[in-house]
Amino acid sequence: MIRQALLCIALASGAVHAQQPARVASLDWLAGTWTQVRGDETVSESWLGPGNGLMVAVNLTKRGDARKSFEFLRIADTPEGFSYYASPGGRSPPTEFKLKEQAERRVVFENAAHDFPQRVLYWRDGELLVARIEGKIGDKERNLEWRFSRVR
Repeated sequence: MIRQALLCIALASGAVHAQQPARVASLDWLAGTWTQVRGDETVSESWLGPGNGLMVAVNLTKRGDARKSFEFLRIADTPEGFSYYASPGGRSPPTEFKLKEQAERRVVFENAAHDFPQRVLYWRDGELLVARIEGKIGDKERNLEWRFSRVR
């Protein structure tokens, strides 16, 4: 009888543990400053954290001497797991992309209602950090990808 009670408690605690949502702390492999240089374009992305359920970043794109763009980014714990928030140019409220899937050193966020992109992906390819956005513009699939090297 005691053995059965202990088995039930063990199984119940394992089920509770298995249902815990993913947390931002699992994305520590994203932290750091990353850059990609392609022709006259330099794209840099710096991620701070994780700490207290949050990672924050800024992305800066420079093309030649004249054109520049930036984006504020964050990944924050939510009751369901965590979400990615993007605010291009810092001019509008952030757009939320909810966690779609997570594997070791890979994460996918999705917001099917957003105009473009609908998916944001990050993964590690050896020492590189790969960032990709995917989705449709009208009837046409569009994908953009960056392969960042770590800035030491």
